[in-house]
Amino acid sequence: MSTLEQREIEELVWGEHGNPFSRLGPHRISGGEPARWVIRALVPNASRVEVKRFEGESATLVPMKSVHPEGLFEIELEQTGEEAPGYHLRCHYGEHLEERLDPYSFRELLSDFDLHLLGEGNHYHAYRRMGAHLETRHGVKGVRFAVWAPNARAVAVVGDFNQWNTRSHPMDLHGSTGIWQLFVPELPEGTYYKFHVRFRDGGAQAKTDPFGFYFEQPPKTAGVIFDLDRYRWGDEQWMSSRRQGDPLTAPMNIYEVHLGSWKRRAAEQNRSLTYRELSDELIPYVKEMGFTHLELLPVTEHPYSGSWGYQTTGYFAPTSRFGDPDDFRAFVDRCHQEGIGVLLDWVPAHFPRDTHALASYDGTALYEHADPRRGAHPDWGTLIFNYGRNEVRNFLLSSALFWLDEYHIDGLRVDAVASMLYLDYSREGQEWLPNKYGGRENLDAIDFLRRFNELVYEYHPGAVTMAEESTSWPMVSRPTYLGGLGFSMKWNMGWMHDSLDYVSTDPIYRKYHQGKLTFSMLYAFSENYILPVSHDEVVHGKKSLLDKQPGDVWQKFANLRAFLTYLMGHPGKKLLFMGCEIGQWWEWNAESQLDWHLLGWENHEKLRQFVRELNHLYPSEPALYEVDFSWEGFEWIDIQDHEKSVISFLRRARDPEDFLVFVFNFTPVPRYDYRIGVPRGGFYRELLNSDAESWGGGNLGNMGGVEAEAVREHNRDFSLRLTLPPLGGVVLKPGASE
Repeated sequence: MSTLEQREIEELVWGEHGNPFSRLGPHRISGGEPARWVIRALVPNASRVEVKRFEGESATLVPMKSVHPEGLFEIELEQTGEEAPGYHLRCHYGEHLEERLDPYSFRELLSDFDLHLLGEGNHYHAYRRMGAHLETRHGVKGVRFAVWAPNARAVAVVGDFNQWNTRSHPMDLHGSTGIWQLFVPELPEGTYYKFHVRFRDGGAQAKTDPFGFYFEQPPKTAGVIFDLDRYRWGDEQWMSSRRQGDPLTAPMNIYEVHLGSWKRRAAEQNRSLTYRELSDELIPYVKEMGFTHLELLPVTEHPYSGSWGYQTTGYFAPTSRFGDPDDFRAFVDRCHQEGIGVLLDWVPAHFPRDTHALASYDGTALYEHADPRRGAHPDWGTLIFNYGRNEVRNFLLSSALFWLDEYHIDGLRVDAVASMLYLDYSREGQEWLPNKYGGRENLDAIDFLRRFNELVYEYHPGAVTMAEESTSWPMVSRPTYLGGLGFSMKWNMGWMHDSLDYVSTDPIYRKYHQGKLTFSMLYAFSENYILPVSHDEVVHGKKSLLDKQPGDVWQKFANLRAFLTYLMGHPGKKLLFMGCEIGQWWEWNAESQLDWHLLGWENHEKLRQFVRELNHLYPSEPALYEVDFSWEGFEWIDIQDHEKSVISFLRRARDPEDFLVFVFNFTPVPRYDYRIGVPRGGFYRELLNSDAESWGGGNLGNMGGVEAEAVREHNRDFSLRLTLPPLGGVVLKPGASE
């Protein structure tokens, strides 16, 4: 007979006991000398089990008695002293023998302080305690597991180490915290695992680890034990410089990339490049092209490739499609050593409904809101995080810091911020619930975003945060102590849509739409803006950037060069999606590589060389980046000549005497003897002409530069008499000799 009640025996053997530590493993049942101990072991499918007891230098085998035919065994032992008996379990499966340590002899896993911080939502590095961690406890190597599932009836660790048996390794619930934990001794790196969660309504589901560091390649979904402490970084110089720098006054020219489709191996079943291959091919390309940063569409693990990574299930894992976590670290490390920053798209706005992941994690709405008016996203068929719940907020904040801590990421671009800020986003009538004041603002999300930004700057000075925010929400990139959201920068979606609409218009009609080109300057300094030409603008029937341009082939390329010059001159940091620099004709397709064969055609190769020249000009001229976010860095020369579709402006560095002149002619008609006012006399060298023959243009320009004349124009005492090429832009700089 067992000392346990039959009810508890049944709960243990069927995996439904919420506190197995209270019954399994060694337990003292009487005092005195010697004390009596009971050891219970749960070994499903074992025919018999023995305790291999260690006393001094000797070991003895003692058979355990079977308490239940489904694998519960028990034995009583006497032991002198306060310590529990030392033992191994010898498990017989027919003729097969397995000797192992008992997981239930290892206790005191998470500290009370850890549990307290996790519960109140202030454990900002929760990933160091939750999930699966290789550890050594009492001299024994193994894996410590911890998962939050407060409404589960029971949780077990399952994996290849226990043949995915849902009854072998039940986890222990720690009081009222909702955190289940277990240390499994002698588990090696590379072990596959999940958490089997039993719901209170009687259902059950094998769930992935929300804090998992590495997963099987999709469509498989198991977690993989991985040692994050092994990699040795070589980017100390970069990280030190970043901590001392000011990203708002530094060059930022971003190449936005979807790693799976930048380049592929056609001869190998069209497979994507690995992180290591990308290190060898993408990084040298980015460096040669003169981009300062890479921005990666989400690399966080995701089950559906068609989401481009935006439906994340693994908030702490780089996708295994391209390699393991150390492979991705090596990619980031190489970027830094080559002087290239790395930015990640991060998606705290929503998550997919896949049953193996976060959705209804413990059988209830845990990470999401229970009410679909707050918890379901009408546009994307996804679920929305419950930002008001401490543990959920903690989960997301920890994820953000994780990428900066463990992968040395230089910044996070937060996707779909507008959908987080508004409770009625894409909803009408009774489809949404107001906040406690009756308003449409999501107060919990606002608080979360502010805390997110504060923590990034606190723990990682020099890192940046960027918001994709498509509305007129005020002060997105202003400090939280002033009432702002606290982002470093915001994507300028209005500029993007207006400018692309303008350059897509036939030049004959542009004189009626010049305001679309100039309107952005009415609000250009209300935020710290990034000017994005992003992936969203070259898909879903919007045409590629080159194909948006009107006219014949020559005009399309000329228009594009002029637009890219305008992008470089306009105040704000820059972003260009991959493929735009080579003149893709087709829209971006995430299932195939870019059309690199186009570079065999002169027009496309010359466009690439033009973008390279433009990119290398950018960091060499402080006027293009030092004062991006205030009027001191910009000054109109003339925007009145809409009949000829000509605009001109100045860009200034911190030193106001260091400036550049930009002039654009957005018609296919050359403009000769075109006069613009300039701040001072002297020679103005033509730094760049988008119509140069080397870039595929007609070579109409100013013969390398022009001398300013003492002729008043545009309320200035000096002026330049210029030749403006058709569909072109010219950049001039004063003070250089002829």
